[in-house]
Amino acid sequence: MVAAMIRGAEIGARIRAELAADVGRLKADGIVPGLAVVLVGEDPASASYVSNKARACRELGIAERTFSLPASTDEPALLALVDRLNADPAFHGILVQLPLPGHIDPGTVLFRVDPGKDVDGLHPVNLGRLMSGNPLFLPCTPAGIQQMLLRSGFDPAGRRVVICGRSTLVGKPLANMLVQKGRGGNATVTVCHTGTGNLGDVTRTADILVAAMGAPGTIKADMVKEGAVVIDVGTTRVEDPSSPRGFSLAGDVDFAAVREKAAAITPVPGGVGPMTVTMLMANTVKAAKGKGSGQ
Repeated sequence: MVAAMIRGAEIGARIRAELAADVGRLKADGIVPGLAVVLVGEDPASASYVSNKARACRELGIAERTFSLPASTDEPALLALVDRLNADPAFHGILVQLPLPGHIDPGTVLFRVDPGKDVDGLHPVNLGRLMSGNPLFLPCTPAGIQQMLLRSGFDPAGRRVVICGRSTLVGKPLANMLVQKGRGGNATVTVCHTGTGNLGDVTRTADILVAAMGAPGTIKADMVKEGAVVIDVGTTRVEDPSSPRGFSLAGDVDFAAVREKAAAITPVPGGVGPMTVTMLMANTVKAAKGKGSGQ
């Protein structure tokens, strides 16, 4: 068996075509969706992510502005900027790019963003609404994974899903999304983490296996059930002298070996990453439609 490829770039392109039609209708009504992105410091990976988001906005006709601040910016100054963006009607969505410099508490900053403009879906209000089954904005990477499964014919309903990783960015919200009643949910979900013993015994039970640990190559072929669907969230930079950039991106899955066993698998890069950006665009359009108001 050679796994089919689930390409986030292709699925994301279809979703963005749908969003472009929504943006056109909004503009016809005099509403230009706006996204403010806040970047603190000069982390190369963060700068690359922000650039990708800005390019996606331009392609869709979303008005995007990046606020680049030096790494020395203190927390009160960053919070003051967030307050200004909260009050600015030109911006329907606000994204504070993580990670932040060590002297700034990310929880404090994320809590300060208006939940109705929290298009990253990470404000405690939005995470709480997700858990209660009444989400406003879904966190972008989990939402992208859910769409990948649905649009590639692997509806999680009735399937056993194992998620390796319990982060607030991916593991926890994805688990909540997949157990909810309704489309894209109704799965039986197990979350594994660093405290899980005999990890392979658990992962081999998965019809759908999601690797979101940030540990390159951890998921080996003998840890995957024959015919499973494997979603690799990992994007770790590893040294690669053969690359012009000096590095390449490695997933959490031993891709070459697992591909021979799985029914379907996501590549790295080109898998989950493009979907994260696409779902940020979807949340921004949703906010512009007014569905992010009334908090």
